[in-house]
Amino acid sequence: MDIRAMIESVVREVVQSMRVEKENEQVGKVLFVFCGSSEHESFADQFIKLKNSKIGYDLLFLDGETSSWLGMQRIESSGSERIIAADEYSPAAIELPKEYDGIIIPEIDLDNAARVVTGLKGTIKAELIFSAIMLEKFLIIGDDNSGIKRADRRCLKALSLPVPYRKRFETYVEGMKELGIEFIAQKNAADAVIEKFSKKLVKSTDVLLEEINHPGNDCLTFKKKLLTPEWINSQPEFPDHTLTLPKGVIISPLAKDLIKEKKLILKFIGKG
Repeated sequence: MDIRAMIESVVREVVQSMRVEKENEQVGKVLFVFCGSSEHESFADQFIKLKNSKIGYDLLFLDGETSSWLGMQRIESSGSERIIAADEYSPAAIELPKEYDGIIIPEIDLDNAARVVTGLKGTIKAELIFSAIMLEKFLIIGDDNSGIKRADRRCLKALSLPVPYRKRFETYVEGMKELGIEFIAQKNAADAVIEKFSKKLVKSTDVLLEEINHPGNDCLTFKKKLLTPEWINSQPEFPDHTLTLPKGVIISPLAKDLIKEKKLILKFIGKG
């Protein structure tokens, strides 16, 4: 095979792999905590929104306050297409937030609200929230809930708290807001999550891209067509942490990682 054709083929594969990697790259990942196995059905459209925005999500289904079983089988997953169930063999609730950027809890009741505000653990929701606050993860709770557990509503045939309990619940809600927890209508949960990640992307951009017509005299300029990690490592220094590239240059995946690691600013010049 002609050397030029072989190089062209390799470059095409590199570019294609970069495109696929970019398409499949997730902006972040969140955990939804549902009280029952059917509660998530009303969130189907919101899950589509998240998927279209490249935001991953997992679903945690609770049957009870401290455990969940499906016969004698535990159910675990690390993907948005399957389910995480809370049982005694699953990771501890306090560990779960480590794997996520944020936690979404559509409903919270009087008992768990009191635990959260006073710093008590003992239930899965309370421990998830405690851990998320400690790890500085964002927390979103539905503001359109009654404050009564689903099981209690079914058992007592009651849809709202009596006035004394309602006032206490509202006090706890204000306390949770002081802890940094946001209360948003359940139907707007996906939009709130997307907004969170759009802000995060602006704040945490590792590589700054700037288009200019002419490079500065003190900038290091790369003039070839394919930027490799070997070339980057061979440079003794990068003035002002800046690298000037011609438009249309191909950056290999490893070079891209190295640019992020070195926190280089990329400037593009010329027509591409």
